[in-house]
Formats: sequence, structure tokens, C-alpha cells
Amino acid sequence: MKKLRFIIRSGIGLLLLALFLYWQNNDIVITKSRYVSSRIPKDFNNFDIAHISDLHNKSFGKNQSTILNKLNTLSPDIIVITGDLVDRRKYDLAPAMEFIEGAIKIAPIYYVSGNHEAWSGEYSTIKESLEDAGVKVLDNSKLGLSRGDSFIQLLGVRDPAFLTSKDSRFIDKSEIRGELKKWSLISDFKILLIHRPELFDIYAENKMDLIFAGHAHGGQIRLPIIGGVLAPNQGLFPKYTDGSHTKNSSTMFISRGLGNSIFPFRIGNRPEIVMVTLKTE
Repeated sequence: MKKLRFIIRSGIGLLLLALFLYWQNNDIVITKSRYVSSRIPKDFNNFDIAHISDLHNKSFGKNQSTILNKLNTLSPDIIVITGDLVDRRKYDLAPAMEFIEGAIKIAPIYYVSGNHEAWSGEYSTIKESLEDAGVKVLDNSKLGLSRGDSFIQLLGVRDPAFLTSKDSRFIDKSEIRGELKKWSLISDFKILLIHRPELFDIYAENKMDLIFAGHAHGGQIRLPIIGGVLAPNQGLFPKYTDGSHTKNSSTMFISRGLGNSIFPFRIGNRPEIVMVTLKTE
């Protein structure tokens, strides 16, 4: 009888653990924030930006219906994606394109690459597929968004992994520094899309107003008070894993992302869509 009770209790415990991990990995939260600045043109007051990052091949419902339904209820003016739509260790573009083909019907999409696109060996295919679907790929490029008589600038820099070999721990910052230096004197309000949050000092030095980044996966496991436990290129107890961070005149919003890569579970760190509303001061 004792052995039977032990087996039953163990089975119940394992079932509860499996349900908990499934919930943590699949129940998407929406984090809404306001960004207030006198530099935002009045025509862009109440402009809504939905931020997606680090899908890593993950599917949320048939044809990505779960995440698309959540995005649809938000009715964003634009959707920005900051890399790692795919995972280079288990490359599969189909889940990413299912999401893209649904999301492009909700709002215009602007994208920059992550390290997994760079190291997948399939970037030309990824880029072509995104552009064919109507996505604006902003790797090392910029474009102006107009509303009424006003303009803001969307800027994007590709991930530095394009300049290094797979699994390299070295980050070649030269391209990021070069691109941002060219844009630092732009007088319009500037929004930077970039994959890595740990280089925030460089973004602030070059006077980027608003930055969207991902890459950190929210620290993968999040503990009360402490926050994220581990992030790529930041190590243990990383500084930049979620929320907003401000330095000088620059503010960065970090997405905790949607999928996983090496470590398969999120704990205290459910998948996230970030929604930022611009407010003119």
C-alpha cells in the first residue's frame, strides 16, 4: 500500500509539474507601457507599438492563432520584431511565416535580425520570405514614418553575429557603432530596433530616443526581487532582461520573448508581447 501511495503521489506531482511548465511556456502575457517625451510629434500622440521578439520556431495554437488573436485585440499601429524568429539549432521557418502572414494583416511589420538568423545559414531565404510577405527588413537601414505633417525615424541594425562564427563569445561592435554614429545627428524622433539589450550604453551614447530589444529571454528563470537568472552574453543575474531602462535621453524596452532555445522551460517568466504607447509630453 505504501508503494502504491508513493506511485500515485509521484504521478500527481509529475502531472502538476507538467501542467505548470506548460502554462509557463504557453500562456502569453501582454505588458503595456507608456513612453512620454516632448520629442514625440503631436501627430504621433497615442501611437501604439507592439513588440515581438525571440519566437524561436515556437507555435501558439493552430496557425499561431493564440498570439495573433492577442495582437488583434491590441490593434497596434505597427508591429516591431527584434530578431530570432527562428532557432538555428532546430531551424524551421514555417512557424515564423505562419505568424508573419497573420500579423501583417493586423498592422505593418518592421523587423531586424537576431543571432539565430545570422548563424542559421539561411538568412537570405528568411529575408526574402519576410519581404515577400510585406515585412520591412531594417537590417542596417532606416525609414521615415509619417503621420499628418510629422515624421519619426525607424532605424535598424543587424545582429553582430553576422560578423562572427557560430557560438563565438566575442561581440564585434564595429558595425553597430558605425551605423548609429551616422544616425546620431538625425533631428527627428528616433526609434531603434536591435536584438541585443546588453549594448545599451552604445545606443545611449548615440542619442537613440527609444530602443526595442530582445535576446535575453527574460533571464529564462525569474526569481522574486532578484529577477532574471541567466541571459546570453550577460551571464548570471543579468542587468537587462525585461521592462524599460533609461540612460540620459534614451529609453530601452526589452521583450522577454516568446520561445526558448537551449533551455526548454520558462519559470516565472511567461511569454510576452510588449505594447508601448507613445505620448507627447
